[in-house]
Amino acid sequence: MATSRRVRRTLAAFAVAALLTAGCTLPAFAPRTEVEGAAAATGSAPTWRPCPEVPDELVGRGAPDMRYECARIAVPRDWGTGGGASTGPGAGQTFEIALLRARSTKQRDRVGSLVVNPGGPGGSGVDTAVYLSFGPQFGGLPTSITERFDIVGFDPRGVSRSSPVKCISDADLDASFGFDPDPASQSAFDGFVGLSQRIGRGCGDRYGDQLPLYGTEQAARDMDAVRAAVGDDKLTYLGYSYGTLLGATYAQLYPQRVRALVLDGAVDPQQRLVEGSESQARGFERAFNNFTRWCAANADRCPIAPDARAAVTSAIDKAKASPVRGANGREATAGWVFYAVISSLYTESGWQELAKAIDQLAAGDPKDVFRLADAYAGRGDDGRYSNLFDANLAINCADETEKPSREQIRQLQAEWRGKYPLFGPALAVGMLSCVEWPGGRDPYPTGRANGAPPIVVVGTTGDPATPYEQTPRLASMLGVGRVLTWEGEGHTAYPQTSCITSAVDAYLIDLTVPGEGLRCPAR
Repeated sequence: MATSRRVRRTLAAFAVAALLTAGCTLPAFAPRTEVEGAAAATGSAPTWRPCPEVPDELVGRGAPDMRYECARIAVPRDWGTGGGASTGPGAGQTFEIALLRARSTKQRDRVGSLVVNPGGPGGSGVDTAVYLSFGPQFGGLPTSITERFDIVGFDPRGVSRSSPVKCISDADLDASFGFDPDPASQSAFDGFVGLSQRIGRGCGDRYGDQLPLYGTEQAARDMDAVRAAVGDDKLTYLGYSYGTLLGATYAQLYPQRVRALVLDGAVDPQQRLVEGSESQARGFERAFNNFTRWCAANADRCPIAPDARAAVTSAIDKAKASPVRGANGREATAGWVFYAVISSLYTESGWQELAKAIDQLAAGDPKDVFRLADAYAGRGDDGRYSNLFDANLAINCADETEKPSREQIRQLQAEWRGKYPLFGPALAVGMLSCVEWPGGRDPYPTGRANGAPPIVVVGTTGDPATPYEQTPRLASMLGVGRVLTWEGEGHTAYPQTSCITSAVDAYLIDLTVPGEGLRCPAR
């Protein structure tokens, strides 16, 4: 699965993965509560019930003072032009949206609900709300937030528990992630074209003219139904990565209903497919260079020092010719090694894990390579996948209007190989996924959020997936954006340092906007 333009796994998602690795299970399905879409959109409250899927042992070790409740609301499949009635393919039908609410037993001076989204697109807001409620000892939200807000997560339409899109077989996902990230020969390139076509046909056959209904603007309108369902007059929202695009779209559609938005790991909505893919190639290359410099300066913690780039490049090249087999016979092909690299660059703490994985692979053990790559891909130990990338493609491709030709992509593959040698070819070839995707398109708006209050847009200077340059562009496009900068590494910033945390907390609680040009040091 060559990386598509807005594949964004957040810090929160990786922390959740770590909890799962430790033997904990996050909610599988929220209890069913039927609420008509029209009623949800006008603010009728859903019935909240206990979430038995949040196990006691997870709560006990994570957040013993939190109480978890779940609900479902129904929303129109097609909100129509301007959110009005639709006569399109989804007219009169609904999607179910799964919600989870975490509320502290120590809550005081309640401000309202903090709605959260982890990005992806395809990441589960339900899972993320559980993780974020665990508090700072687990990398979650500070108690200053959890004691003032209900933490509300929702799975966007098509994602996880919310009328999930599932149309790609586990075998095709294995083939896609394991594929050569830089198919140099024409026959290899054509092989990826064929795989992309097969995936697209399967999804088109299953969902047909409903595919455009999974786009970002429809999901942003669902968010207003979520706001109404939790009983807030205005939305307070924390969106990571792709979640920044969702929040920005909401602000354009409903500027008068915004209380406070924190958009962390900004996506530039005005970038189209080619521009966005190159931006991400540049961002990952920059982050990888930062990793190699760290490696050279920390040989005691980096077993592939002093030349980490050479070690990684050699590992990928060797995997093309003779992939190492794991204990179960699974082959660590060049694609799996590449995605282990991608996965590890989302957090600075992943750098040492990458060095160890590459070192062990050279010794004939691919276990850690698979562990890193599988965490990114959403692949379980049993070889089965979540619907993360089914939803990712459905949402990204519904949003995208640009459709470069295969010949243009082939040309960019060669051009970007020279400019961004490790990541450029894969980001170019990855565009085929949407180029070969069936169905119509439903692009989101790109403009000012006239009438909205100040919106905080957070950027990290070493961010690989949403490069920092996108942060001021998003803030400028909205017209009411205030940039907050973290001079750090990895994808997304809040709540990783005291400087970032203090600024965001003051904004969320008291609506105190960070000072113009505020920059927070890495440590």
